[in-house]
Amino acid sequence: MRCVIARFPFELTQSGVLKSMTGVKPEPVICESVTIGRRTYPVKQVGQVITHQDPRDFSVSEVLRAMTQLGFTCHGLPRTPAPTRALSPLQQASAMLGAPAAL
Repeated sequence: MRCVIARFPFELTQSGVLKSMTGVKPEPVICESVTIGRRTYPVKQVGQVITHQDPRDFSVSEVLRAMTQLGFTCHGLPRTPAPTRALSPLQQASAMLGAPAAL
């Protein structure tokens, strides 16, 4: 499949991407990601490996579009838990003593 990433044309195939990512250790995922084989990689890491370009030269959407068209599973931003309400010092002391916290 022909795609353009960072204004450069690339001929990408699913098997070619799998081969390129073989032996590459995934970085921690804190942003959009792509599942290739049994591993999940950050999109920028995949783009850097398959294009041999600096990650600052291309956007996440360019790589996501190409990976989706090739049939890989793409994931959005990881969900973060909703912030919990902080306890007041009185509620915290009460909870530490085992008594129910006063609201």
